[in-house]
Amino acid sequence: MFREILPGILIPFIGTAAGAGCVFFLKKEMKEKTQKGLSGFAAGVMTAASIWSLLIPAIEESASYGRLAFLPAFIGFWAGILFLLALDELIPHLHVLTRDQEGPANHLSSDLLMMLAVTLHNIPEGLAVGVVYAGFLYGGTINSSAALALSIGIAIQNFPEGAIISMPLYGSTGRKGRAFRYGVISGAVEPIAALIAILSARALVPVMPYLLSFAAGAMMYVVVEELIPELAKGEHTNLGVLAFSLGFTVMMMLDVALG
Repeated sequence: MFREILPGILIPFIGTAAGAGCVFFLKKEMKEKTQKGLSGFAAGVMTAASIWSLLIPAIEESASYGRLAFLPAFIGFWAGILFLLALDELIPHLHVLTRDQEGPANHLSSDLLMMLAVTLHNIPEGLAVGVVYAGFLYGGTINSSAALALSIGIAIQNFPEGAIISMPLYGSTGRKGRAFRYGVISGAVEPIAALIAILSARALVPVMPYLLSFAAGAMMYVVVEELIPELAKGEHTNLGVLAFSLGFTVMMMLDVALG
């Protein structure tokens, strides 16, 4: 069984690593329009995944609650929001597009802060993949195709995230290998978070709806707190909207077609 889920757990990490590999093929600087387009696409994928892959299955698994079937999803979603809020306050990092520093005061390099920022993004994505595969393994309403759809969708949006972290690092340092390593390391948290979710979920099968919606809340925090506000700043905001819509519909199609 573990062999069956291992590719699904690793696919998102491969997406991040592939994006980080752009440093070997592209110029040092990434244009603002390109950054906004890639970030908008990632935000759209995360939003659609939160709805179709996580919140809707959470509500379906709570059907026995009757009219209160929304309650586990409501509680879990807010738990995920507050969890990411805590991480956002406790972990020093930079906003991906604006490079504004957040979290505790520190003397870390901008390169490391940027890596921590993308790592912070990847934690909820890893949890989402792990929780969905746990639902498949332990008898939930989620099938293997639906779990794979989420994994592929996360990998697609991880590609631009990997490029967004590695390209600026290459531009500031001129070192392709270092920029690539930082991008890969930022994505390594995803399979780790997924495995933790899978290993812990077996004892928590009765609260699977809470776990699914927890992952959704964590992902939506990243989208609403960081990605969308930054897409609305400066010029080319319409490009961000179009990229968001494209990412949303791509993830929606994947989930419906494969789920």
